[in-house]
Amino acid sequence: MIKKINTKQLRPRMYISNLNCAWLDHPFIGNNFMIKDAATIQKIIDYGIEEVYINTDYGLDVPDTSTKDKSRHDTAEESDSGPGKKPAGTKPVPLNEEIVRAKKIKDETMKTMKTVLDDVKLGKPLEKERIEQDVAAITESVLRNKDALIGLGRLRNIHEYTYGHSLSVCILMVAFARYLGFDSRFIQELGIGALLHDIGTIHISPQIVNKNTKLSEAEYETIKRHVEYGWDILEKTSGMGEISMKMAYQHHERLDGTGYPNGLKSDEISLHVQALGIVDVYDAVTTKKRYRASYQPTEALKMLYKWGGTRFDSSLVKKFIRCIGIFPAGSLVSLESGLLGVVINQGTDDLLKPTVRIVMNINNNRVIGMPYDIDLSKQEGRGSRDRIMSYESPEKWSLQPEMYL
Repeated sequence: MIKKINTKQLRPRMYISNLNCAWLDHPFIGNNFMIKDAATIQKIIDYGIEEVYINTDYGLDVPDTSTKDKSRHDTAEESDSGPGKKPAGTKPVPLNEEIVRAKKIKDETMKTMKTVLDDVKLGKPLEKERIEQDVAAITESVLRNKDALIGLGRLRNIHEYTYGHSLSVCILMVAFARYLGFDSRFIQELGIGALLHDIGTIHISPQIVNKNTKLSEAEYETIKRHVEYGWDILEKTSGMGEISMKMAYQHHERLDGTGYPNGLKSDEISLHVQALGIVDVYDAVTTKKRYRASYQPTEALKMLYKWGGTRFDSSLVKKFIRCIGIFPAGSLVSLESGLLGVVINQGTDDLLKPTVRIVMNINNNRVIGMPYDIDLSKQEGRGSRDRIMSYESPEKWSLQPEMYL
C-alpha cells in the first residue's frame, strides 16, 4: 500500500516508494529504497524534502498507538519483508562444489524456458509455478556461489540466443539484486521478471528475431514491440506480480529519455528496472550473434561506464562492475607469462587480479596436464607477479572453460 507521509514520521525499515522530488534534488541512487538507519532519515530531511511516499507492502507502516498495531509492526520488522534486507540462511560454498548443481539448474531452466515459451506460442497459459521453481533454484545457487552460474551462463549455443540470454540475464539480475541488498522475496520477483523480460519476442517473426544481418529501421521498430507483447502475456498470467510485468515492459527505457516504449526519464524509471537495463545490455553485447562478434566483458563495461549519467545511473553502473568483476568467472584469459587460464574467482580487493586456473601454456602450445590455481592478488608464491593481458577466445584454443570450473 502506497502512503504519503511527512518526513518527520519516517523511521528505519520503512520502504521509500518515491522521494517526491526531482532526480537531481536528492543524493540517493534511486527514488525507492529501504531506510536502514536514522542517518538516512536525517539526510532526507536535510535536503529539504518534507513529504515522501512509502510502500507498506515492503516495509513498516506509520506507527499506531494501539497494542494490536504495534504487534503487527514488530512482527514486520523481524520478517524478511522487502528490499534492503540481505538474504540469509544459505551458506557460501566453494566453486567446485557448486558448479555441479549449477550445471543441472542451468539445464533444467533452459528446458523450462523452451517448454513454457512453446506453450505460450500455442495460446496456452504461462506456467508461472515452473518459472518460480527455477528462479528459486537460481537464487539459492547464486547465494551459495554466484560465480558458478555466472560462469556457466556465459557459455551457450548461438542458436539458442533467446533462451540463453533470458537465463543469463536472470542469473546476473539475481546476483546484482543480492549485491544491492534486496531481500530474498524481492529478489525472487526480480528474477522472474528478468527471466521473462523478453518473452514478448515470441510474437515477433523468427525471420526478424534470428536475422543473420543487421536489422533495418522497419524491422527494429517491429522488434521494439516485444515489450508491449510481453506486458500483455504477463498481464494475462494468473498471479504475476506488477514488478515482473514492469520489468518486461520498461527494460529498454533510459534515464535520458532515449529509450522505449514511453521515453521515460530519470526517476520515472524504478531502481530495479534500471538495474535490469544494465544487465540486459551487458549480456547482449558480450554474447556472439549471427551478424556480429561479441564484445569482451572489459569492452562492455567501458561502454556501460561511458553511458553512466546519460542512459544509465552512473552509481548503479559502478555497483554492477563491482558485483560481477572485470573478469567474470568462466572467462579465458592470457597472462603476461604466456599462460592461459580460466577465471574461477573474481576477487574482492582488486578486480584486475582474480584467481585463475592455469590450463595451457601458449609458449609451447601445450595443455596443462594438472591445472593449478594462481591468485593474482597475492604478492608471494607461484605466479604471484604475473598479470592478465587480455581475454581469449575458447574456440581459438579449442578449450572448454566450463570443464575447468
